[in-house]
Amino acid sequence: MAAVVDNSGEAVEAAKNNDLEVETTKSESKEFNVQNLVDMFTKLNPLAKEFFPSYFHHNQTKKSDNFNQVPVKQSAGNENFSNKRGRNNVNQGRRKLNGRAFRAQRDDSIRRTVYVSDIDQTITEEQLAGLFSNCGQVVDCRVCGDPHSVLRFAFVEFADEQGARAALILDGTMLGFYPVRVLPSKTAILPVNPTFLPRSENEREMCTRTVYCTNIDKKVSQTEMKSFFESTCGEVTRLRLLGDQVHSTRIAFVEFAMAESAIIALNCSGLVLGTQAIRVSPSKTPVRPRVTRPTLR
Repeated sequence: MAAVVDNSGEAVEAAKNNDLEVETTKSESKEFNVQNLVDMFTKLNPLAKEFFPSYFHHNQTKKSDNFNQVPVKQSAGNENFSNKRGRNNVNQGRRKLNGRAFRAQRDDSIRRTVYVSDIDQTITEEQLAGLFSNCGQVVDCRVCGDPHSVLRFAFVEFADEQGARAALILDGTMLGFYPVRVLPSKTAILPVNPTFLPRSENEREMCTRTVYCTNIDKKVSQTEMKSFFESTCGEVTRLRLLGDQVHSTRIAFVEFAMAESAIIALNCSGLVLGTQAIRVSPSKTPVRPRVTRPTLR
């Protein structure tokens, strides 16, 4: 029995020694692996090409003397990927620059614009621009209908900020039957596509007989709209009803046979057509006849 006990004790002690050796081997292997990694990192060149973004590749030949490195040959796939990233960076920078330029241009236009309200229905854009012409050069004048009032409002843009500041003095001036209110504008006048503007004296005369309508119910047909204006204003010679799938309402250009009918139509701003109160303002663009394209045979 004593021999058995001694043998079992020796077996336990041997097992402990084996475990100690295994742990020692593991720790040595870990130290060996860490030491290998340290040796590998110390041999790396921090100025190597792999440590620089792709946009540094374009200047590699110019700066190779400064880096004192051996150029690494790229595959065709890597070059195409690098060039694509470079083009994307350039395009993104160009978009940011265009966005900043647009905002700067818009802010400058706002500073040169005044908001005019309480405008009599009988006042035309020419008369309103004439009132402010003494303050400075008027670049644009846009009269709009107000569906919540029998009066209208407008935006007048000047060539410089001095003209806009001088226009504020005309606040309370009588124009027609009402004193107008003049305040600094919070918005810029949206430019009109030059291709839509009148090109001849005949088209300018057409603009005096044309009104621009917005906030039109999509369920209102062109026939219903023509009947609406003819019953209250006069004969309609041409009507262009436009819309898309994005906006919930539509717009229209209505040309009358007489200029007096267009002036009367301005009083229709705020009247309900269908389920919406329409807005009516003078049109800056004529309603040109549609061009029929020849069919291909």
